[in-house]
Amino acid sequence: MNRFVSRRAASRAFVSTLALVTALPGLARAEAPQNLLDAATKEGMLTVIALPHDWCNYGEVIAGFKAKYPGIEVNELNPDAGTADELEAIRANKGNTGSQAPDVVDLGLAFAPAAAEEGLLQPHKVAAWDEIPANIKDEKGYWYGDYYGVMAFGVNKDLLETAPADWADLVKPEYSGAVALTGDPRSSAQAILALMSAGISRGAKPGAESGGKGLELFAELNKAGNFVPVLGKAGTIAQGQTPIVAAWDYNLLAWRDGLKGNPPMDVVVPQSGVVAGVYVQAISAYAPHPNAAKLWMEYLYSDEGQTGWLKGYCHPARFNAMLKAGKFPQELLDKLPPAEAYEKAIFPTVDELSANKTAVVEGWDKVVGANVK
Repeated sequence: MNRFVSRRAASRAFVSTLALVTALPGLARAEAPQNLLDAATKEGMLTVIALPHDWCNYGEVIAGFKAKYPGIEVNELNPDAGTADELEAIRANKGNTGSQAPDVVDLGLAFAPAAAEEGLLQPHKVAAWDEIPANIKDEKGYWYGDYYGVMAFGVNKDLLETAPADWADLVKPEYSGAVALTGDPRSSAQAILALMSAGISRGAKPGAESGGKGLELFAELNKAGNFVPVLGKAGTIAQGQTPIVAAWDYNLLAWRDGLKGNPPMDVVVPQSGVVAGVYVQAISAYAPHPNAAKLWMEYLYSDEGQTGWLKGYCHPARFNAMLKAGKFPQELLDKLPPAEAYEKAIFPTVDELSANKTAVVEGWDKVVGANVK
């Protein structure tokens, strides 16, 4: 089988593991309505939060939006914030129309339903709504999935001769002072999902059980001195502060490329507990610039925006429809990881995510007791 066929098959096989079915294969509207563009340009600003440029190619996505809509200034708040921080920023700025009030948020799926119920979000259905799979969007339009990936390990190959193959390996003495998360498990969606992955690898069912088993593993890592309570990122991997970081595959692959072999970095999808995570977009109910927020959403779900995610190794929500329509450059499809690593991927339900989150957030201090910062 030649390279073109094998990569194309790999990409299709990966999507099939998602069990995401799009309602219509049609193409999204290329341009936002003129009245929306005029209203957004009149507002003149969009305030985003928690969007690090090396996360899922956000740097290029933001630059693309600025280039397409030069009349709108993008105000970027706290790029290293977690999902809980984003929601707290909405709560704290309900009556504030200044630069500290976010217009839009990018949330872990587990946080979105509760945020909508609390009244923190406002509905908006993008032009490409029908191409967003039904199981990753709110039917009323309060939140909608945008991209996804799987939990994996980023490993500094200069410092560790053998990379861990699975979660159970992390307790080995050779990984003393080596293992880190990307955020505080009491507030970071990515860290919370890492514990779910760890718990499932121990035979737990997704939900409260996976949260409990994940806490047990990290308690063992902490007791053994293998867990490092530092926010892991590309720089801490390169510096040797956190030689192993559990994170989304798309982040790790982007970090690997950015390091350019200095040091060489492995990205390992664990043999068990392969949890896939969906991140969703939403507009603040108190957005000072609601039209700019809607224009941002239209851009993110346009062909250009969705292709931007794929460039950052993220699978965009419209992947199925765009692939069928031949909308992705082949060189991007060729960079997708082989499907074999994803065949065991588990896509938790919102209820399972919520139960896991509760178990982790409420149990971290008691069971693990490490202050991640």
